[in-house]
Amino acid sequence: MTENALDTAGRQADAAGAPAASAATSSTDGSSTVAAPPPGVGGRPPRPTLGRRALILADSLWRPALVLAAFFAAWWFVAAREYVPNYLVPTPGQVWATMTDQWSELARHTMVTLYETVLGFVLAAALGLAAAVAIAYSRTLDKALYPIVLFAQVIPKIAIAPLLVVWFGLGLTPKIILAVLIAFFPVVISGVAGLRSTDPELLDLAATMGAGPWRTFRKIRFPNALPHLMAGLKVAVTLAVVGAVVGEFVGASEGLGYVLLLANGNLDSALLFADLILMSAIGIVLFVLVEIAEALLIPWHASRRAGVPLTTS
Repeated sequence: MTENALDTAGRQADAAGAPAASAATSSTDGSSTVAAPPPGVGGRPPRPTLGRRALILADSLWRPALVLAAFFAAWWFVAAREYVPNYLVPTPGQVWATMTDQWSELARHTMVTLYETVLGFVLAAALGLAAAVAIAYSRTLDKALYPIVLFAQVIPKIAIAPLLVVWFGLGLTPKIILAVLIAFFPVVISGVAGLRSTDPELLDLAATMGAGPWRTFRKIRFPNALPHLMAGLKVAVTLAVVGAVVGEFVGASEGLGYVLLLANGNLDSALLFADLILMSAIGIVLFVLVEIAEALLIPWHASRRAGVPLTTS
């Protein structure tokens, strides 16, 4: 079987979501005519230009920017009028001043938490994908591993964090393990769902054309599972931040979780708010990076096509 033939079979998975290449119309004499396919490769609409992409990005950002501006305005109004004491809710100016005055120290703690988060996420993605492949391909492993994965997920991670500190000490290892444990589950679930959603007719076609298990996985199963897997990775990367911070709550001398406990003990609300903003920034940046990876890996998927309506109304 040639590579081109199997590539063609793999692209069949997206055929249902692609725009129709032609449309039948009726002429005045009752005969049927076929409209010309829209411009672009394979009858699909052409990819938007750089200017069009900028307009689409601006259109998607102004609404959340407006909501954030309204939130900060309400925050400033409540704090400036002292409807709530400043030691409970500082003004945005106080938070900004704290961030600028202590930036070097906050940056050091941010890098520690970022390192724990990224390493934990990468390990969770690798282990989760391996477990998803094992579960999807083997009924025996499905029955053996799936209940264990579910059991491990329902255990509160904050409850086992002290045990990890006892086992592995106060270094980075317990924080990374906790990030892996929290981010692992959505990767497995989304990976299994994606691998099992492959059209059986495509698998039969690949087998008929002589494709082995590895080539079928590489050309059909894995590309078909990528939309589900990327959705799980976007959830997992935000949970990895939670896992790293929770690990720092239990036993740490550095990291944003440690700074949060320190600020809470000193009733330093400005430092606490600054710390929360930095935690959120880590999650947002990593989420955007996964979004970019998704756009590069599956530009053919319906969810990545600009201007495709989600409803018929």
